[in-house]
Amino acid sequence: MSAANATLSTRVAEDIRGWEIPELHRTGTPGDLRTAEWLAGLVSEAGLSAQLHRFDLRRWALRRCEIRAGDRVATGVPLFDGGTTGPDGVRARLAALPSEPTNIGLGALGPDAGDGNPFVAHARAANAHPALVTVAKLNARLPGLALQNADRFNAPSGPPVLQVATEYEPWLRSLAEAPAPVQVTVDVAFEAAHGVNVETGVAGLQPALPPVVVMTPKSSWWQSTAERGGGIAVWLALLRHFAANQPRRNVVFVATSGHELGHLGLAHFLEQNAALATDAHAWMHLGANFASRDSRARLQASDAQLQALAAEAMAAAGAPPADVAPLGKRPGGEARNIYDLGGRYVSYLGTNHWFHHPEDVLPETVDMDKASRLAAAAITIASRLAA
Repeated sequence: MSAANATLSTRVAEDIRGWEIPELHRTGTPGDLRTAEWLAGLVSEAGLSAQLHRFDLRRWALRRCEIRAGDRVATGVPLFDGGTTGPDGVRARLAALPSEPTNIGLGALGPDAGDGNPFVAHARAANAHPALVTVAKLNARLPGLALQNADRFNAPSGPPVLQVATEYEPWLRSLAEAPAPVQVTVDVAFEAAHGVNVETGVAGLQPALPPVVVMTPKSSWWQSTAERGGGIAVWLALLRHFAANQPRRNVVFVATSGHELGHLGLAHFLEQNAALATDAHAWMHLGANFASRDSRARLQASDAQLQALAAEAMAAAGAPPADVAPLGKRPGGEARNIYDLGGRYVSYLGTNHWFHHPEDVLPETVDMDKASRLAAAAITIASRLAA
């Protein structure tokens, strides 16, 4: 391994470990602000000027969120784009979806939910049940509470939906087979809060040229080390590279809050920089999970030229994409915002057994070698784009 690659690997590992220090990275929480301040400090260490841009939001402060039957209680977390019950909750029989709307519906959400996903989606759209209870079905081999993102956070609708951990499923299924009366409470206080984006940039030798934008999310439900740590580490590797090697084009860096809440931070950034969506030479999106252990790295790109550039760089770094998204297909993650606006983008994503799960922490979940290889590939890609 060359000295440069050894240094890169060391910094990637340090940055991923640094990411994990705040207990939570949830938008609008103290952990979100600590993450922004930590990133700003590293930007300054690289010799660049960091700006913290705040945006307002209405934070969900959870009070009592549970399902109760007799003396047994299961606590959970509501979908942050659904309804609430107030402190008294709602009481009805629990029945598996699809069910009569007089019942509290029991379903499942996640990749292992099978038919549960459309059943829940239909019940949410119909908005006839007094409440829904969903079992987290992210990964059948990993019990626990893996939360769903709130894509419609600013326009919540439908009945209250309580998400509960997988260990409660046998009990809940037995109640639904009776069916038995239960009480569901989704009591939430709404508080004024703010998310924080971290922005910086490197001036190019020919600043009149269309710039390159490098973006990554900096918020999530839990610590989310494999989910978010890779994107953060590669984002930092790129800004350090360009701080030391002036590019031809301006390079804009933004790390956004609000990922789990419908990409609020990126939406705010685009409102403040509307022309960048289409005027940028290209966007580089450092998305979720590509640094996860056993991850299948996925490449997304807006056109064949960017796709070929990224695939070649990833292969040369020893981390070829396991999956390449078809051209023209709406991408996942924040790249979809750029796709919707008609911009050019190249994007890393991946799979993650611990996705949205509270146990996504070091050392079990991260492949440091893969993260450093993809950082090296990203430097090649971004250097070509900015040249």
